Amino acid sequence: MLHDSTSFQRNQAVVLLQPPGHPLSECPVVSTMRHVGMVLHECHTAEQAGLTGCSVGVVLVADLMWLQRLSTFEPMLAHSGITWVGLIAHDLVGLPAVRNLVADYLFNFIALPAPIEHIVLVLRHARGMAFVRTQPRSIWPESNIAGDKHSPMLGRTPPMQRLFHQIKRVARTDAPVMIDGQSGTGKELAAQSIHRQSARRHAPFVAVNCGAIPAQLFQSELFGYEKGAFTGAIQRRIGRIEAAQGGTLFLDEIGDLPMDMQVNLLRFLQEKTIERIGGNQTLTIDVRIIAATHIDLADAVARGRFREDLYYRINVVCITTPRLAERLEDIEDLARHYFARFASRHNKSLRGFSKAALHTLLHHSWPGNVRELVNRVQRAVVMAEGRFIQPEDLGFGPASPSTMLMSLEDARAEADRRMIERALSQARNQVSVAAQLLGISRVTLYRLIDKYRLKPSIFDERPQPESQLLQLVSTLNPTEPDCTNTDGYSELI
Repeated sequence: MLHDSTSFQRNQAVVLLQPPGHPLSECPVVSTMRHVGMVLHECHTAEQAGLTGCSVGVVLVADLMWLQRLSTFEPMLAHSGITWVGLIAHDLVGLPAVRNLVADYLFNFIALPAPIEHIVLVLRHARGMAFVRTQPRSIWPESNIAGDKHSPMLGRTPPMQRLFHQIKRVARTDAPVMIDGQSGTGKELAAQSIHRQSARRHAPFVAVNCGAIPAQLFQSELFGYEKGAFTGAIQRRIGRIEAAQGGTLFLDEIGDLPMDMQVNLLRFLQEKTIERIGGNQTLTIDVRIIAATHIDLADAVARGRFREDLYYRINVVCITTPRLAERLEDIEDLARHYFARFASRHNKSLRGFSKAALHTLLHHSWPGNVRELVNRVQRAVVMAEGRFIQPEDLGFGPASPSTMLMSLEDARAEADRRMIERALSQARNQVSVAAQLLGISRVTLYRLIDKYRLKPSIFDERPQPESQLLQLVSTLNPTEPDCTNTDGYSELI
């Protein structure tokens, strides 16, 4: 663990991960850490790391022997409660094993040798990120459906609050419920929430997609069959209705139900009994019916495509899931919620959404509703190559500058940020080289890195050959429109 009397509080610690048999005193960087007041302790197992309560860990890779023991430390590195920073010997950085280590487990890393100030700065950032990650993920604790803490439905806009209130009310009864709404608005999630808040919550919730089952198989799927009822019926199989005994039967896209099956379903709703295909035993079934559709059932009844008597049987209480376009204030929060989920799942160290990406999200029409939003955010997390998600990562074209409405200050900050990122990339994250490319001092660049919360993953202050520097300068074109400020107010100019 690591304590720093000036930079770290005494009740905070950092795990130091190093193979047994490597005395800490033999490593120069460890001596330097101690010299500035840090107290170091080793941990060799995930259990030891977990017991420390540390939020930040240091991985010291000084030689090839450490890499040979990587598999031993993988359980410790995968510890979800620790944010790892690597201190890696410069000549090992390019090895495939090191690259895999960085990609799979590290929040950031520093190439050694490096100034102690850089190490402290990165550890501060890692501790800040660890603090953020330990905060509750829910962004609307007051707007989650009351009594249903497991519901993934989120939103604080009036349409969603109205939906949550309706769900809570209908859950208290046993009346059939019709959920109306466009595809992708969360009709099944609403049905599940009704079930979880009802007296039937300990019994099964069985969902049937009426539009996905072939017509010739629908009766056997719904009612089940006996052994030998038809060719291929080698054993008894209970149907979906029987499987939901005592619980809730959710009939999704009921508007796609064939007319002949509408008759059979109506008979079941009236009599509360079924017979398996090929059987002669009448079974009494106790289930609650929740149906959902994306079409106008009243219009389908008027056109003769849906039975009127069945319509009134299932449409006792009707609630509507709102379109995403009706809850614009929820879009950014939803996007950030799913970004956090997918970034963690895919182990991506992205910073978030760029202003252009957020602008695009807020001005998209969302024909696919929340399902489309989730799909686009997951795609962006997987495809993004920079530190921030851009519109093209979300599957949109690059945002048109003429449609972007941001303040002049924000535009300048965005230009500075993108220019710094490109300079660091072209300079292979060598801060001194990047500062020369940008025409500013190294101190100024560090201040801007901290201001814009950018994190170069390698701190290497070794001077570069003049020929290499000239080559880097030639590859960075400072006249590109997205990286300049003609008014002269940018901090980089």
